[in-house]
Amino acid sequence: MPRKTNTEKSDKRGNRTREARAPRPKPKIDFTIDALDYKNTNLLRTFVTDQGRILPRKYTGLPAPYQRRMTAAVKRARQMLLMK
Repeated sequence: MPRKTNTEKSDKRGNRTREARAPRPKPKIDFTIDALDYKNTNLLRTFVTDQGRILPRKYTGLPAPYQRRMTAAVKRARQMLLMK
């Protein structure tokens, strides 16, 4: 069996360890905060999965206050039946 390099670390079960996993790039979305409104459904759809779940800050890259505003806007748009 060939020797493993530092990038190919694995545990006893053969799973890749945390150090060996490639980091996932965070999709950064640039927008003006004025555009973050419940009526702007095209922008809000970028923060929602195909199943309709709101993406967390980890993936959106938004600061906490903007994430809260975005979440409120998505929920408001759902109530108005602008989004499903």
